[in-house]
Amino acid sequence: MTKLKTLAAAALVAAMAVHGGARAEDADPVVAKVGGEEVRQSELNLALGGLDPQLQQMPEEQKRAAALSAIIDVKLLSATAEKEGLQDDATFKQRVAYLTERELHNAYFKKHVVDAITKDEVKARYDKEIAAIPVQEEVKARHILVKTEDEAKEIIKELDAGKSFVELAKAKSTDPNKNDGGDLGYFTKGRMVPEFETAVFTLEKGAYTKTPVKTQFGFHVILVEDKRPQAPPPLEQVEQQVRQLVMRDKYVELLSTAKKDAGVEISDPALKKAYDEANKAQEAQETK
Repeated sequence: MTKLKTLAAAALVAAMAVHGGARAEDADPVVAKVGGEEVRQSELNLALGGLDPQLQQMPEEQKRAAALSAIIDVKLLSATAEKEGLQDDATFKQRVAYLTERELHNAYFKKHVVDAITKDEVKARYDKEIAAIPVQEEVKARHILVKTEDEAKEIIKELDAGKSFVELAKAKSTDPNKNDGGDLGYFTKGRMVPEFETAVFTLEKGAYTKTPVKTQFGFHVILVEDKRPQAPPPLEQVEQQVRQLVMRDKYVELLSTAKKDAGVEISDPALKKAYDEANKAQEAQETK
């Protein structure tokens, strides 16, 4: 009985090993073979990520075909290049070394910058940026636009007599928003023509202009319905931009530490000057 149990256990372990191997195989299946060399899905995924941006717009199967075509072309000619010994060329080795360093840079950046950013860091940077923005006043206004000053004066008399601004706008305004009672919604300074803006931001909440306001569009009668501090954009709306700022700061900090630890010397005076100037310009841009 014990022997049977041992055999059953061994069979179970063997079955699990076979099944586990099949699952690993399924996770990264072979999609093609080139001269007996296997091309797996993981390699196809890498090629998909390296496709030209224009090709990225193609349907999925066409993109996969384009990526596989690129892999096959590379493998075919690289095999021929190896037969010629091009891998031993000094220039080739130098380029491979540079590309290896660049990919290591990218991998380190992803690990210590992109993947290292926390929600708390993003929130803290958002709060800092919002605190640095001067609070702007915004107003909610309506207007009635007419062609002549006399028409505008007549509308002001009707308002003084107690008539509804909304109804007068619907009946007499020539602006396309007349059906909304001349509603302009909320806006801040810099959104309207100067004459209109001056009148709007001078008025108190609930007041309307007592004299017509002339602009390039005609004559306006304006009502200010509300005034309030402009609300900052919610974090969800600007999260990606804030994340970019955090990412930039982390990257700059990593580079700064690495430069101090390793030291950077540039022997060409002209190149050193250009490098220093470029870095100063970059630093100035980052502090804005």
